[in-house]
Amino acid sequence: MQLLKELTKGIFRENPTFRLVLGMCPTLATTTSLENGLGMGVATAFVLVCSNVVISAIRKLVPDMVRIPCYIVVIAAFVTVLEMLMQAFVPALYKSLGIFIPLIVVNCIILGRAEAFAAKNGVVASAADGLGMGIGFTLALALIATVRQAVGSVALLAVLPPGGFIILGMLLAVINAIQNRAARRRGAPAPAPIVLDCRHCAICKIGE
Repeated sequence: MQLLKELTKGIFRENPTFRLVLGMCPTLATTTSLENGLGMGVATAFVLVCSNVVISAIRKLVPDMVRIPCYIVVIAAFVTVLEMLMQAFVPALYKSLGIFIPLIVVNCIILGRAEAFAAKNGVVASAADGLGMGIGFTLALALIATVRQAVGSVALLAVLPPGGFIILGMLLAVINAIQNRAARRRGAPAPAPIVLDCRHCAICKIGE
């Protein structure tokens, strides 16, 4: 039951795009088509799961003072593996996503999960957390890409950067409205914004 909770929280309750509002750069840049959105989501999910597992496994061996550099090295290693795999098997997608594949190394979702979860929990739970966050991110990118592609067929603005911001804002508004209505039906207060965003991340507090 606990593993199921860790898996599903990233898909719904703590969706990195629609609830935590993280990873906005690749979200807006790669969702001009469904293929690119899905490719970016799956690539990020791969790195999330692999880095979470390794970081959880070595968490007791890494000195606290150098844990962030160590995490970045682990993440960068898996991104390098990902790049080689994509170049070998899906070169067209790799070329289309361009610089955003190597930039996965600095994606705040991945480093945030490493610091907030994998560094404090076991390997299996960390794998479930990474997989759930990866699925949630992939589904969010697929939804945004589908809307942008559909609207872009009649209005070019949708596939341009300003259109990405507009459509993301509209989707966030719709999702918040649905959650508020569901809460009222249950007689519960409207859900408060989650504070697990980059402003509250423990990474930002290093050295304070």
